[in-house]
Amino acid sequence: MSARSILLVAAAAIPLAGLAAQSSPRPPASGAALYQEKCAMCHGKVGMGTGLLARRVQPPMLAERTDLTADYVVQAARSGIGNMPAIPRGEASDAQLDAIAAWLAARPTARK
Repeated sequence: MSARSILLVAAAAIPLAGLAAQSSPRPPASGAALYQEKCAMCHGKVGMGTGLLARRVQPPMLAERTDLTADYVVQAARSGIGNMPAIPRGEASDAQLDAIAAWLAARPTARK
């Protein structure tokens, strides 16, 4: 192999090495962080319908719920419920929604 061929191969590999470093996986966001990003605008900072929903119903209905399970949260989010529209996978992946639902279901308000 000539010196020129070696330089061309080396030059071609440099951008690929940079791509590999940039595409390293990030750790998944926590359920709490995902909730803040995707749900808090309507449901409030700590959940249970204390955001926009609280303007319509007092006390916020979800604040009184003691039977929330992760499966229920996922089903309600994917299907929509009441005034809440269905959340498509383009807005929250299955893994993201599972993390949010597990966080909500584990909260003390949900387990009373």
